Amino acid sequence: MSQNVTLPALGESVTEGTVTRWLKKVGDTVAIDEPLVEVSTDKVDTEIPSPVAGVVEQILVQEDETVEVGAVLVIIGDGSGSAPVAAPAPAVEAAPAPVAAAPMVEAAAAPAVAYVPPAPIAAAPVFTAAPVVAPAPVAAPAPVAAPAPVVAPAPVVAPVAAAAPAPVVAPAQAAASDAGYVTPLVRKLANESGIDLTTVAGTGVGGRIRKDDVLAAATTGVASVSAAPAAADSPLRGTSESMSRLRKVLAERAVASMQQTAQLTTVVEVDVTKIAQLRQQVQAQFVAKTGGKLNFMPFFALAAAEALRVHAKLNASIDGETVNYHATENISFAVDTERGLLTPVIRDASTLTIAQIAQQIADLASRTRENKLKPDELGGATFTLTNTGSRGALFDTPVVFLPQVAILGTGIVSKRPVVVSTADGGEAIAIRSMVYLALSYDHRLVDGADASRFLVDVKNRLEAADFASVLGL
Repeated sequence: MSQNVTLPALGESVTEGTVTRWLKKVGDTVAIDEPLVEVSTDKVDTEIPSPVAGVVEQILVQEDETVEVGAVLVIIGDGSGSAPVAAPAPAVEAAPAPVAAAPMVEAAAAPAVAYVPPAPIAAAPVFTAAPVVAPAPVAAPAPVAAPAPVVAPAPVVAPVAAAAPAPVVAPAQAAASDAGYVTPLVRKLANESGIDLTTVAGTGVGGRIRKDDVLAAATTGVASVSAAPAAADSPLRGTSESMSRLRKVLAERAVASMQQTAQLTTVVEVDVTKIAQLRQQVQAQFVAKTGGKLNFMPFFALAAAEALRVHAKLNASIDGETVNYHATENISFAVDTERGLLTPVIRDASTLTIAQIAQQIADLASRTRENKLKPDELGGATFTLTNTGSRGALFDTPVVFLPQVAILGTGIVSKRPVVVSTADGGEAIAIRSMVYLALSYDHRLVDGADASRFLVDVKNRLEAADFASVLGL
């Protein structure tokens, strides 16, 4: 008995999706809820699990094809080869067109978007055999044997694979093909860490090596004898690749934001020494209760959310000549992933405790990196927080994305000598934990004085460090 697997609805306003990568081939066995295919939409990129168990008999939508929700993607049966011939899924003509057609509407509807996995074109020399998948119908007489010569790791092996019994060779080759898929960022990380990728066991789909696998190998000392220099050349050097669908959307929204808004940035310096001391005092208790460590981000998020309640202009959006002041403080935060920068949302942040915010940050960040976010978790933000100091930057001038009117960037927290006031009214030089906060805002609504008042309130809240009642422990 064969069953059609269709493209499910991946969000309230999502009407179509693009197949970016098939995780199974014709003849492969698939279990219920096992990842079957990767799909990209304007809202999110995600893996589609198989709703049934069986054998992949027909793949009706090829990689990079765009189809509407409800279109048949693949037919899964019992492997007998008796699957009915299904009509090809209606492809949406000119996949890039929807992005260019109405970038302004999308920018206004969803400021925080997901990112599509980097196209494997960057590693094109390794995957030159991939396009050969198109002649899959040749497998009709023997579905299991067909993929064997297609996914051969190297042309030299192809004659051997063709001569070998299909049931034995196909699984091994499929695993080798998936395991050989390494993103440029993972390869770069391995080079910088001195890790030989051939010694790393991948935990991703089909045995693919992920960023976490390389980090784990680095901590356990699994390093190559001929380690690459610390400043190894990027694997992207000298190559070309097409922009992914979501990268095009992000690019258009960034340009639209810069063209339609009047953006500038105001910066303040904050002494967070008391927060650093508080973290040390409650760290053990915090880890015992939440299972995670307490860092500075939850304090920055709560201080900003509380200040937004007072400074409504920073938590607003402009619709033509109308200003909408939001009733809740939904703060999105930037997460650096292998696929790019994504911004999941913490809702009603001003009503949460430090522990609740910390747990949401950890959960959302983890699921963002694992590509397990729901589309609705990437939309609805009214303000954005970006931790530009996570990679050592003092501060930057972040871009405000429509329809939001402000974004707060937090720099690296570092110790340095600072002039402080003493108890007797004098002055002294002391070692303090300092951080820069940079607020970019839309000058059409927010004036410099508004921005300064907001930042000063955030600064005073952080420097007082009176968070004992909202720690949530």
